[in-house]
Amino acid sequence: MISELTPHEAARGALRAGLPLGGDRHEGVATTANHIHSVITTLRELDFGDIPPAASYRAGRENADATL
Repeated sequence: MISELTPHEAARGALRAGLPLGGDRHEGVATTANHIHSVITTLRELDFGDIPPAASYRAGRENADATL
């Protein structure tokens, strides 16, 4: 389990990436990053079974039925 990103860690990571943050943004960035991480963790737990990878998807080849 990965621990949550702190505001200080968010500021340090942003600075390392060349995106210096104002002091008032550290907490918001950390909160947003932690939320994104929790969503990605949930997506990684999904079982897609026999669904082919996106590279094999061909848009426009499905029969669209707009009748209600």
